[in-house]
Amino acid sequence: MTMDFTDRVTRVEPSATLAISALATELEAEGADVVDLSVGEPDFPTPENVVQAGKDAMDAGHTGYTTSAGILELREAIAEKLAADGLEHSTDEIIVTPGAKQALYEVIHALVDDGDEVVLLDPAWVSYEAMVKMAGGYLTRVDLSPYDFQLEPALSDLEKVVSAETELLIVNSPSNPTGAVYSDAALEGVRDLAVEHDVTVISDEIYKEITYGVSPTSLGTLEGMADRTVTVNGFSKAYSMTGWRLGYFAGPEELVSQAGKLHSHSVSSAVNFVQHAGIEALENTDDAVSEMVEAFEGRRDLVVDLLAEHDVDVAVPDGAFYMMLPTGENDQEWCEGALEDAHVATVPGSAFGTPGYARISYAASEERLREGIDRLAAEGYL
Repeated sequence: MTMDFTDRVTRVEPSATLAISALATELEAEGADVVDLSVGEPDFPTPENVVQAGKDAMDAGHTGYTTSAGILELREAIAEKLAADGLEHSTDEIIVTPGAKQALYEVIHALVDDGDEVVLLDPAWVSYEAMVKMAGGYLTRVDLSPYDFQLEPALSDLEKVVSAETELLIVNSPSNPTGAVYSDAALEGVRDLAVEHDVTVISDEIYKEITYGVSPTSLGTLEGMADRTVTVNGFSKAYSMTGWRLGYFAGPEELVSQAGKLHSHSVSSAVNFVQHAGIEALENTDDAVSEMVEAFEGRRDLVVDLLAEHDVDVAVPDGAFYMMLPTGENDQEWCEGALEDAHVATVPGSAFGTPGYARISYAASEERLREGIDRLAAEGYL
């Protein structure tokens, strides 16, 4: 039997980050010791009080369906968290999702139709492109690599592409894969273009709690942006809850209502007892989050110093736990060689729309980071 697959599926490539991770896992199964710097997953356990809250919720019988948008107590806690960031949203303007990726998927499919233009800031997280293509949209990309991955000096480039034809602009600060945190001036530039051309903006803030010496601004707090910004966040990164699959989005009530249709007819709701654990994460983990962020900052500094010993300069990230390593022209070949020869897994920059780089995740122990850099140097990759 020959199956006839839809265009929306065949025009999308598998996730490059997960593909590299799968290859690394295959090598490990063959007995290789792979230093995996490819996946964006904190190496810390979920805080024990959050784990206990999940167990307690199961014991209390919170194992059935919830309302599709999420339990009220969690949406109230999210609304309080957003308010502390300067974003005012009622619980009716929030939907809890199984991971922030699902939140992005629902919002993009609610906004993007066949032939709609979506503007991305490159390098951009790999799944944005796939989601837009599945929705039928097309991409216009603005390259930030000539500006050390910062948006402010690239505003003139952005101005050339954003127009009345633009349906959606996606901003991710702190950024995956660069770790860049965009300045207020940069975000104000985005605001000016969005207001002028009546463009909706997704502000992906999944790494907002992981920053080093800077305080990122939520785009929706800027004048004129409250009714045109959808804020996406989740629990995977800041609270080391990747496997729990819990995220959310908040935006204008009309958009949330329309996206809620996709939500209710696909995933129904996020897992009940996981939502109760999410309340605990929001309300009682400040110290655990601070400890993780402090560790990430130390690892960032270590990797920057280790690379400098080999005369490799990188744009020092102010957030998340990634940095972009220059590789030369063929980044795909570099990453494959680094994995096969040095047994170090990274992700090619071309997967994020920016060839000539590899993304390194420093969500790994200092010992493994040292080992990874040493191996890359020994095999001639630095």
